[in-house]
Amino acid sequence: MEASTKYEQRGVSAAKTDVKNAVSNLDKGLFEHSFCKVIPDVVGDSKKPVFGPSYCNIMHADGAGTKAILAYLYWKETGDISVWRGIAQDAIVMNTDDLLCVGATNNLLLTSTIARNKFLVPGEVIKEIIEGTQEFVENMAKEHIRISFAGGETADLGDSVRTVVVDANVCARIKRNEVISCDRIQGGDVVIGLSSFGKTTYESKYTSGIGSNGLTSARHDVLNHSYAEKYPETYDKAVPDNLVYSGSKSLTDPTGVEGMNVGQLLLSPTRTYAPVIKAILENYRPSIHGIVHCTGGAQTKVMNFVRNLHVVKNSLFATPPVFSLIQAESGTSWEEMYQVFNMGHRMELYVKENIATDVIKIARYFDLDAKVIGYCENMSKNMLTIDGEHGTFTY
Repeated sequence: MEASTKYEQRGVSAAKTDVKNAVSNLDKGLFEHSFCKVIPDVVGDSKKPVFGPSYCNIMHADGAGTKAILAYLYWKETGDISVWRGIAQDAIVMNTDDLLCVGATNNLLLTSTIARNKFLVPGEVIKEIIEGTQEFVENMAKEHIRISFAGGETADLGDSVRTVVVDANVCARIKRNEVISCDRIQGGDVVIGLSSFGKTTYESKYTSGIGSNGLTSARHDVLNHSYAEKYPETYDKAVPDNLVYSGSKSLTDPTGVEGMNVGQLLLSPTRTYAPVIKAILENYRPSIHGIVHCTGGAQTKVMNFVRNLHVVKNSLFATPPVFSLIQAESGTSWEEMYQVFNMGHRMELYVKENIATDVIKIARYFDLDAKVIGYCENMSKNMLTIDGEHGTFTY
């Protein structure tokens, strides 16, 4: 389809087909259908009951992606250096919230990697990113989630990095019988969606819901071409010129969200669900059949983890303003939007219907909107149907 071709012409892929092919022959770990790879405990001392076979390790690497380029643009245009703290949060949450999906909610070990072009990104930016990392760690401690920040690496790589890359790595150690693996998702399960937008009790301001996926598309489709001329370091010269900053908006243009301009809406830090998932698992861990973080692949992500199921999502949240803005500026089909952006909920829990009400109550205790957004039924193959305000789409 046209929108999919445009996305790929910018050098990105929601499906990550090349990556999946590259790792297809690797060992899948202890739980083949878990959201993150789970490996045997490296401590490995079977003579001690607290170590060895009863435990496992999970490690995850991810980052803020091209959202860092958007932060670069906003900082250069407005002088607001605080946007880099949000990028630090983005890099961490893209890791921690993947680990939530396998049941790791506490005692996490964090390292960070920052690669920059020193001629364009000065030390004050690096300082802001590192302090933003520490600030997020401290905020999670207030929610009784312990993250140990073990430092990291900052490298000056001007020959290979145009602006800055902000990545993180998080690892955890949990009991094997506490692992949540998506192979338990089954017909009859309902799907609970946790909203990606709004303001929770542990957030200081409104979250747009954008997360850290699809930002290459969002940046180029929404912002106008003047940014290409002013900041040529922010895009790949191999991308066709008509796809570079092809929107109509400026970063400081107002939006339909009070107090937030276009740049702030797109740069809204990625929400963590850690406090909420921790509380849910403390009460219902054995009853949670699967958790899916709707990142790469967005609303179609679940298709990577289920077998012989038809997942029906027929009661989604109303589309948040940030995604309506992106769609209006880009003309991207709604079918493609659901494959690239979370569209209103970034975390899904697959549970039996009889605990759905209690799970939703726990989420709402944190002022996080949650609801049953769909259900699963047995099928001879995998299929996903999205039926909502923008039409019916099958994947």
